[in-house]
Amino acid sequence: MNDYPAMIAAANHVEPVPRRIRAFLAGEKVLDTTHALYVWEWPNYPQYYIPLEDVRPGLMIAEGHSQHSRRGTFAAHALRVGEVHRPGAARLLADSPVAGLGGTVRFDWAALDAWFEEDEQVFVHPRNPYVRVDAIRSTGLPTRYYLNPTEIDLKALTPSGTVTGCPYKGTTSRYWSVRIGDAIHQDLAWAYDFPTRQLQPIAGLVAFYNEAVDIFVSGERLERPKTHLFGTGRPAAAPGS
Repeated sequence: MNDYPAMIAAANHVEPVPRRIRAFLAGEKVLDTTHALYVWEWPNYPQYYIPLEDVRPGLMIAEGHSQHSRRGTFAAHALRVGEVHRPGAARLLADSPVAGLGGTVRFDWAALDAWFEEDEQVFVHPRNPYVRVDAIRSTGLPTRYYLNPTEIDLKALTPSGTVTGCPYKGTTSRYWSVRIGDAIHQDLAWAYDFPTRQLQPIAGLVAFYNEAVDIFVSGERLERPKTHLFGTGRPAAAPGS
């Protein structure tokens, strides 16, 4: 059973971002724009492309090599703010066969310390404007189930130091491994104590990876979904919705 809808944006689709976008490194503002573009490099979610004139002058350092793509040839740049140096942090697209992309900069998300839409911090990558994430108390079939801690056998949970982020929910505040007998199953449960304002109903609740546990609804065991998060060890990306 596949409860994930198909993505509606094709690769290289471009849309204007209707909000002010800012990003910071070492406490300094690197970019500040109301003319950012969403660019879908692949269908699942977009990246921000920033007009060069809205990047603070003097911070980008040409690295002398380039990268070719369907969107044009990118010139690689590092970022330097004071003593902080981030190689490969930015790619300048001087010209592009895609309308509107010439003269923009594609920043590596993790090379900057914090990104903001208006005054709200954005985590992991830009939010897909065509995706909606709801937190609804339900007996239906959501992608993830968030449970009250009072409904969980907490003796089976072992705190973990793992932290993951989600562009729609924020950053996890707690993670747990599950101990069954002598076996420890790493990083199967998490909680957001301070989620984004849209997802406040999940604050303090605990979710488990459907891929690794058996979930029963009205006595019927649900089929375990197959995602990229399992089969390769510990989760390397954000939990699902």
